[in-house]
Amino acid sequence: MSSGTRTSYLVTGGAGFIGSHLADAMLARGDTVTVLDNLSTGDPARLEGARAYPGLRFVHGSVLDELMVDELVHQCDVVVHMAAAVGVKLVVEQPLRSLTTNIRGSEIVIEAAHRYRRKILLTSTSEIYGKNSAGPLRESADRIIGSPAIVRWSYSTAKAVDEILANCYHRERGLETIVVRLFNTVGPRQSPAYGMVIPRLVRQALRGEPLTVFGDGCQTRCFAHVADVVDAILRLLDEDAAIGQTFNIGSSQEISIRELAETIIARCGSRSPIQLVPYEQAYGAGFEDMLRRVPETSRLRALTGWAPRYCLDDVLAAAIEEARDELAEPAGLAGLDAPAGHAAAPVTV
Repeated sequence: MSSGTRTSYLVTGGAGFIGSHLADAMLARGDTVTVLDNLSTGDPARLEGARAYPGLRFVHGSVLDELMVDELVHQCDVVVHMAAAVGVKLVVEQPLRSLTTNIRGSEIVIEAAHRYRRKILLTSTSEIYGKNSAGPLRESADRIIGSPAIVRWSYSTAKAVDEILANCYHRERGLETIVVRLFNTVGPRQSPAYGMVIPRLVRQALRGEPLTVFGDGCQTRCFAHVADVVDAILRLLDEDAAIGQTFNIGSSQEISIRELAETIIARCGSRSPIQLVPYEQAYGAGFEDMLRRVPETSRLRALTGWAPRYCLDDVLAAAIEEARDELAEPAGLAGLDAPAGHAAAPVTV
């Protein structure tokens, strides 16, 4: 869509962490947004700022409701499908629910998009690559996953099925599809639940609790600010040449989880220790992880000119600022002032 065109979007999962920021950005530029969310992990409070715009409509419902999805897709111009069971903890604890939501829900949404010829952007995940620890990972990199008996890989498999569905509808039926694979997104409104590592470690540090690092802490990850991720998604939605392609979205600034915990302790001014927790204790027997996960984003950069605006320091500053506001009570957090010069990064979405 051109920047001067007012577009009507349906955002499934729009009361979630990333979805709510995306809705804010769309509304701010004059688009209208219908959010569909069952609130299983979404939160209406995340849409508080969006409610100031007349173009917002919130629908409490599920992507598994075929009639509701059909009606909402018919009423919109473009679909952004973000609804999914997310987070390693949730997937491990509720694998059947995760599979049903992620596969059947996507099938229903994609079928409706095809029925009404609506462009659809499908949000996938870096979990697609499984145990492939090479890097940086290109979109064409091999998937390496373990046994189907390992619950961890059910999420990776479900999202792979979603991508295959989208790609088949594009190739065989001409549906305008865009697939994005998100790598570790962090920022305001992200819950520490469901295994989200930075919000969890920050709150542990601010409370003076041990920071629980799973495994030996040598595994490395890259963390992107949600504002940068939203910027990338909007650029792709506005770019016709993105149709039919798959794009990694994420930061290339790599850090080990052990080093991340140490940095958070220092930034919070905390005396918390680091506690290494074996994977089997955290997630159960047979859990598997990858040693490294770094995205290769040259395809996204070449097509849209996108580049991240925020570094890891900005990401951590925003997470700490929000956690302080959430946890602060009179005399509750004395002595936990952040180091000077680290104000929260502005969120401009």
